[in-house]
Amino acid sequence: KCLQAETAEKQSRMAALLERLHAKHNASRPWQETSKVVRQAMEKRGMMNTAAHQLLLNSLETLQRARLGSHLSPSGTECYITSDMFYVEVQLDTGGQLVDVKVAHQGENPTSCPELIQQLREKNFEEFSKHLKGLVDLYKLPGDNKLKTKMYIALQSLELDLTKMMHMFRLATNANTVETILHGSVGLLTARSGGHLVSLQCYVSPYDVFEEGVGSQLNLTDSSVPRSLGVSVSVTIEGTSAVYKLPIAPLITGSHPVDNKGTPSFSTATNSNCVDLPACFFLKMNRPMPFSLSFIQRMGNATSIPVFETSPSLSPLYQLIVQSQLELLEEGGSPPPTSHNMHFYSVLPDQQHCYFMNGDAPVQDGHSLQGALVSKIPFRHPAQVPILLDIIRHQAAYNTLIGSCVKRTSVKEDSAGLLQFEVCPLTDSSFSVSFQHPVNESLVCVVMEVIDSRQVSCKLYKGQSDALICTDEFITKVVQRCMSIPVTMRAIRRKAETIQADTPALSLIAQTVEIMVKNNLPPSGSPTYNMAADGSNPMGLFRCLVWLQSFREAEFFLWFSTDGKHERASAGA
Repeated sequence: KCLQAETAEKQSRMAALLERLHAKHNASRPWQETSKVVRQAMEKRGMMNTAAHQLLLNSLETLQRARLGSHLSPSGTECYITSDMFYVEVQLDTGGQLVDVKVAHQGENPTSCPELIQQLREKNFEEFSKHLKGLVDLYKLPGDNKLKTKMYIALQSLELDLTKMMHMFRLATNANTVETILHGSVGLLTARSGGHLVSLQCYVSPYDVFEEGVGSQLNLTDSSVPRSLGVSVSVTIEGTSAVYKLPIAPLITGSHPVDNKGTPSFSTATNSNCVDLPACFFLKMNRPMPFSLSFIQRMGNATSIPVFETSPSLSPLYQLIVQSQLELLEEGGSPPPTSHNMHFYSVLPDQQHCYFMNGDAPVQDGHSLQGALVSKIPFRHPAQVPILLDIIRHQAAYNTLIGSCVKRTSVKEDSAGLLQFEVCPLTDSSFSVSFQHPVNESLVCVVMEVIDSRQVSCKLYKGQSDALICTDEFITKVVQRCMSIPVTMRAIRRKAETIQADTPALSLIAQTVEIMVKNNLPPSGSPTYNMAADGSNPMGLFRCLVWLQSFREAEFFLWFSTDGKHERASAGA
């Protein structure tokens, strides 16, 4: 009994000691004291140069401006960057080498963050700072800490549902990475890490996943897809002027989808799993994206929340698409912008194109197609995400086709062989591309209807007497494969050249017939029998038609009369 009592007393003293140590370690220090401790630690190490000293001091001042605190452990091996709602713990060994970086949100245990570890090891302090900014921005919410915690729990619940939705889609479809991006109910989800929000990648063009030099699609995996590739959205929660009922618990019931598309079953929103908050979920575009006015209205109808709290400033949609594409090209290192006047040049292996983007053409009520840049889209339920992503994909497909004409290439306008094209909007999901017939001098056009992100329907319009260029099915197949207007126009012209190569004299014969009919002349070499006194030849047209028809069948016949006898001469086309 004495031994047990002694053991209990030792454990009690140890517990009290640990409690005092924890209290001392966790006590919030004034900023001046923190700065003093850091300076003392720097002086003890004695190995930092003046520049390194100044860099660390600047970092401390930056943390203070961001309303972040910092604490250094007495041993100098743990540094804490703290706020009211989270903290980041940086662990070092006694030699000053990085061991681990952990992030803890209020009410959670700290968890290791591989991205932050990598950035500190690579001395990528700029990216590390972006993570800290992301963590601070996550809690820029109205209300006290208790209300902010509820909002954070709501975001967590949404993230769990979205993650489950992606897994259920893959369970039902066995989709690979690119298929998940293009067709998945929530796209390709990348979990929240450090200050990076949950990311949903939802659209890539064929060019985005094309490996230059190899001529094939990139072999992408979930872990190798850059966050910046294609169109993606981040999932977050932000304060609003209105109050919305948001879930504070996951809403998906069961682990199996209800159909072969991976659609989950959601529990009914009640007062037990949802709360009223002055906040809303948002899909934040990775870069502002042009949307037509009707698509903006569709998104608002899908969520019953307007995309813009106040009416947005509208602009011609094609101007927005062009400007957005030019900025994207500039990010990729293309030359600075030049005055384009909506004229752009595309240099292909065997062709040069000039595209005039006639975005001011009236489409409805005498007005041009209008749109606005969208940066974020509000919603309040995980079931609304697939609907919104499909609208985003649809607009992205339309923008990709129009943007494919926008280049920074310079070509002389009087260059030999320069082919001219006009791109003109028809509706918010269709447009025409007009150009000169490859054989005749008439005008033809291709109308492209972007049905959704997966389907583009194409139809060629030409004169009845114009030579065949290619079929609608051919154009549709090409455009869905490349999602590029210049590549499609090149393919159309090359197809027309192939058809003409099969019948090399077809256009010449057609022109000859037209002249002969106009002048009532017989075919060259035919005798002028049955000529009337006025020089007319009622049999001439019939002879021409027979001759042309024979030629179309790859054999032509020249009929002539010698001493009252007909002889036949034939030749292969």
